[in-house]
Amino acid sequence: MLLLFKRTLFSVVLMLFSATLFAAEKQYTITAPDGVKLAVQESGNPDGLPIVFIHGLLGSHLNWEKQISDAQLQQRYRLITFDMRGHGLSDKPEQESAYRDGKRWADDLRAVINQSHANKPLLVGWSLGGAVITNYLAAYGDGNISGAIYVDGVVELNPTLIPAHDVYGAMTASDLKTHLDGERAFLQLCFYQQPDRTTFERLLANAALAAWPMQRAVPTMTIALEKGVKNVRVPLLFIYGEHDALVNPAASLARVKRINSRIQTQMFADSGHAPFIEEPARFNRTLATFASAL
Repeated sequence: MLLLFKRTLFSVVLMLFSATLFAAEKQYTITAPDGVKLAVQESGNPDGLPIVFIHGLLGSHLNWEKQISDAQLQQRYRLITFDMRGHGLSDKPEQESAYRDGKRWADDLRAVINQSHANKPLLVGWSLGGAVITNYLAAYGDGNISGAIYVDGVVELNPTLIPAHDVYGAMTASDLKTHLDGERAFLQLCFYQQPDRTTFERLLANAALAAWPMQRAVPTMTIALEKGVKNVRVPLLFIYGEHDALVNPAASLARVKRINSRIQTQMFADSGHAPFIEEPARFNRTLATFASAL
């Protein structure tokens, strides 16, 4: 019994030590080909499979807090986040042309992968982040990644897949009050299970940081869907919340399956547009299971 107790105690201490060791975050800046500087953050196991998280419209790396704070993910994987152009702590070009070409966003992701020395990472993209993954695959193929998870990903920007909302006009209004009210309404539409007040306020602050020219340009952003997903050989998983009010899950999956029937799919019954926030425990398990299979 004493020996068993000692072994158990040692295991607990080792686990706590490992969690402390891997929790230290590193922050740095990388530069995209067009000179835009992007803020990058990483933590976790430096020897683990790299996972690169790509947030959505109006977000930042803080969107992934429930994943970055997960002890098991920290111990097993190298967790890399970054703020996309026009968001968070990254540069915010004032020209709308800096955001319309989807390849610029693909170039940003490639710069993050290369300059962070992430070897064969798993890509996880939420909403607009899914479009960024598609454009990356179209431009650079899948030879340098292990797989990708689309989380309520934007497949294409058309009315069949993106339900119409008055909020989009408010978000790009020049009147500050209208603009900010639009941002709040957009964030509320992201959730079937609304987050706690602190989390929502942080997300709202995230949104207020987002560049206005970027918000005006994104609805016309190019997405090379067919070229991006047709011939992908690495595993692709598409996750959607059943109650997504911003992206039509059924139509989006039907569209992408016509191009690539090999994609894997999961539906989260108690989520809207953000299952990784609304059902984080299930999402983190799904992420770990998919990653371990790679």
